[in-house]
Amino acid sequence: MITSPAFAAKRYCILGLARSGLATLDALMASGAQCTVWDNREEARETAVANHPDVQIGDPMEIDLAGFDGLIVSPGVPLNRHPVADRARAASVPIIGDIELFALARASLPPHRVIGITGTNGKSTTTALIHHIIREAGVPTIMGGNIGLPILSQPPLSPNDAGTGIYVLELSSYQIDLTFSLDCDVAVLLNITPDHLDRYDGFPGYCAAKARLFSMQQDAAHVAVIATDDEPTRTIAASLSAPIEVHASDISAEDQRAWPALQGPHNAQNVAVALAAVDALGLDRARSRASLATFSSLPHRMERTAEHRGVLYVNDSKATNPASTAPALAAYPRIHWIVGGLPKGDSLDECAPHFGHVVHAYTIGEAGPAFADQLEPLMPVTRAELMANAVRSAMTNAKAGEVVLLSPACASFDQFRDFEARGDSFRKIVDALIGEDATHQEDAKR
Repeated sequence: MITSPAFAAKRYCILGLARSGLATLDALMASGAQCTVWDNREEARETAVANHPDVQIGDPMEIDLAGFDGLIVSPGVPLNRHPVADRARAASVPIIGDIELFALARASLPPHRVIGITGTNGKSTTTALIHHIIREAGVPTIMGGNIGLPILSQPPLSPNDAGTGIYVLELSSYQIDLTFSLDCDVAVLLNITPDHLDRYDGFPGYCAAKARLFSMQQDAAHVAVIATDDEPTRTIAASLSAPIEVHASDISAEDQRAWPALQGPHNAQNVAVALAAVDALGLDRARSRASLATFSSLPHRMERTAEHRGVLYVNDSKATNPASTAPALAAYPRIHWIVGGLPKGDSLDECAPHFGHVVHAYTIGEAGPAFADQLEPLMPVTRAELMANAVRSAMTNAKAGEVVLLSPACASFDQFRDFEARGDSFRKIVDALIGEDATHQEDAKR
């Protein structure tokens, strides 16, 4: 894990003991800090004490926060309306997250570089892609932040990698809100569309949260890479001295055909940004481009899950809003589209430019009836309600050369625990129906 003498003898209060909270506790205790922790779940508190008998248990809404060096909260805590924020401010205690602790620990780590990636859509794919390119170039690298394992739980880059090792961090707006001193060697912004507005003072507040990644860059040699394909990102780029601006159109459709896991205009943007970022790090561009062909898509993000009777099945369950579904619809010419869930809005207008690619839509979940009403004048629609019904109908209707695409444009919480559970359900249903079809074929031969 990442530890630092900077935390020795400091006092911290940790609110939230999920994966990142427990990793933070481990790193701080190993660094010699004193920690008080709280989670509403008794089992989480018991786990903390079992791992660290010296830890103190205390609800920050009840204990005296004066004298603590920081209140460390999970990014999921809504600081704009949670009363703990006022209590911490009244006690003059900074509210921070695990990324800020990583930033504070950097001075005691072997020399290294950091690349931070943010944006509304595509962060995880771009982070994983940059990590893949760096690794394929033979450069030591660790990936963390809002993807994979918490950064503090991972072993630091070795002293043998001093000066060459690169930390690649995916950063949500919530994580940036809790970070104040992360000076990225390369800071990346993909795109900004309305999201998480319940946490901010309108859309401008959300944009400002993203822009803070660049305001933390203090070294004039450090680089900002921005995909200026939308007005908010263009506005942020215009406020900086010398950003590297890229566009999805920098990547041709002909080039993309050689990269199976990177289809569609959103992945064109991801590739353009990734190449600009690794160029800024000094990696060989030809080798970087060659490594794109070996990149595997992340689960639930335009994931090619199966191919049967010439039909491709794609799991894009991570597309939880229309803006992230739109490029998925643009990626293939003939699509059987499974759409619906818990809606984040009433409209699919952002998807409309690509409706011509949809052969048939299958609506599911809470949004299903309203989405069906919108889509029926424009295309054939099956009101499937449930995922299993949608997949079975799509499999029956789809012809060779077409794609069955789960890209719901909605959150999952009406029918599933999270988007991962939704994507897993899609994959399992597809596999089961393919197996059922294979059995029927064998029976027919007998």
